Amino acid sequence: MAINTTAYQTISKELQANNVTLVAVSKTKPAEDIQALYDLGQRDFGENYVQELVDKEAALPKDIRWHFIGHLQSNKVKYIAPFVYLIHGVDSLSLLKEINKQAAKNNRVIDCLLQVHIAQEETKFGFDQQELNLLMSEFADIQLKNSNVIGLMGMASFSDDAEKVRGEFKKLKELFSQWSMVNGQWSVLSMGMSADYKAAIEEGSNMVRIGSLLFGARV
Repeated sequence: MAINTTAYQTISKELQANNVTLVAVSKTKPAEDIQALYDLGQRDFGENYVQELVDKEAALPKDIRWHFIGHLQSNKVKYIAPFVYLIHGVDSLSLLKEINKQAAKNNRVIDCLLQVHIAQEETKFGFDQQELNLLMSEFADIQLKNSNVIGLMGMASFSDDAEKVRGEFKKLKELFSQWSMVNGQWSVLSMGMSADYKAAIEEGSNMVRIGSLLFGARV
C-alpha cells in the first residue's frame, strides 16, 4: 500500500507545532515506501527487526536517522551498532552494557532510552518502577561511556479505555520528570503511537512512533 501523503503532512505539521519528533514506524514496509516519505522530508524511521533494519540501512539514504524500537537481543546489537541513531527499548542493564561494548568497538556513542513497563498486559517488556529506581540509584557507579541514556520510552495498554491509557502516560511522565532532575541530560520521552499519540502529547511526550496512519495497516 502506498503512503498516505495527506496524513503525513497533517500529522507532521501538528507535531512540529508541538516540538514533537515523529518516528515513522516502517517495519515490514518496502524501501520504496520509506523513500517516498523521505522525499517528503521525513528523516526519522523506526524498525523492529534487526535484519530488516540492516538491509534497509544499506539500501536507503545515509542521512536517515534509524530508531530501533523493538525488543533487542544482546547478541544482535553488533549488527546495528555501526549506524543506529537511537535504541528505544533498553530493558536491562546487561543490554545497556552490550550496547556500550559494541558502540566502543565502532568508536561511537549510542543514545538509548530505558523502556518502562506501564501497560497492564504481560507481553510488554521494560523495567517496572521499582526496577527503574534501583537502576537509577546505581547509575552513577556504572561507567558506560559509549551508551548514553537520554530518556524513557513506554507503551500504553492496547485499550479503548482512554482514561486508562492517559493514566499510564501520566505515570511515565512522572518518572521521566523525577529522574530528569537527577540526570540533567535527559531530553526524550517517547510515548504514543497511531491510536493514542494525541493523548501522549497532551501528557508530555516529545517523541511519537506512528506507523499505520502513514503506511496503512500491516498485512
